[in-house]
Amino acid sequence: MTVWRFARRAVLALTALGVMAGMSSPGRAADGPEVLVFAAASLKNALDDAIASYGKATGTKVVASYAASSALAKQIEQGAPAQLFISADLDWMDYLDQHQLIDAATRRNLLGNSIVLIAAKDSGIGEVSLAPGIDLASLLGDGRLAVGNVKAVPAGKYAKAALERLGAWAAVEGKLAQAENVRAALALVARGEAPLGIVYRTDAASDSSVRIVATFPADSHPPIIYPAAVTRSGAGGGAADFLAFLGTPTARSAFEKQGFSVIGATGS
Repeated sequence: MTVWRFARRAVLALTALGVMAGMSSPGRAADGPEVLVFAAASLKNALDDAIASYGKATGTKVVASYAASSALAKQIEQGAPAQLFISADLDWMDYLDQHQLIDAATRRNLLGNSIVLIAAKDSGIGEVSLAPGIDLASLLGDGRLAVGNVKAVPAGKYAKAALERLGAWAAVEGKLAQAENVRAALALVARGEAPLGIVYRTDAASDSSVRIVATFPADSHPPIIYPAAVTRSGAGGGAADFLAFLGTPTARSAFEKQGFSVIGATGS
C-alpha cells in the first residue's frame, strides 16, 4: 500500500513539474496554453467537452490539468501557474482564498453532484438500501471499500461523513482502499480490485464497467458544491472569460450530460 501511494504521489509531482516546465513564467509562454485550468478529477469528461466547445467558438486554447482538489490547491500554493481553479468542495477553495491565492471577486459556485455506492458491472452484489445501521462490512467480505483519501480528497471526505451519519463508519474504517483521487477509486472497482466503492454519480456514469447499487441520501453529507475562481496569477487574463462561459447554456449542456447539476446558469 505504501509503494502504491508513493507512486501516485510521484505521478502528481511529475505532472505539476511538467506544467511548470512548459511555462517560462507564472503567467503564460508564447507556445503555452492561453488558459490553464486546474480542475477536480471528477470534472474531466464534462469539462473536456466544454473546453472543446469554447475553443471552437472563440479560438482560445484552454488546457486542463485534473487531479484531487487537495493536490491541485497545494500545487497552486507552491507556485503552479494555474489561472482558474475548480474544486470539488468548498474547503479547498476556502484554503486558497485564506492564502490570498484567488481573485475572490470572481469566485462562484458552479456545480452540484451526489455520491453513490458502486460495484463492478458483473458483480453479484445487488441493490443496497443505505438505511441507518447498514452493514457494509458484511457486503465487503474480505474485500475493501474504494474511496478517495478521507482526510483530503473531497469525495473521500463526503464518503466518510455519509458513513458516519449512517452508523457504518466504525465497521468499515479498517477496510478502506484510499485513493489519491476519485477517479482512482473508480478504477479500483472497475478493475475488480475492490468489490465496492464510493464515488460521484457523474464518475459512475462515465464508466460502463461499473454500476450504481445505491445513492447516499443528500442529508447524509454536506452539500456537494464545485466552486470556481480565477487564481491570483490568472487575474487580468483569459481565465475570467472562460469562467463566464462555464455558466452559458452550451457549457451547461456539457455538464448536465454527465450528470452534474448546474448552479446559477446564465444566459448565452
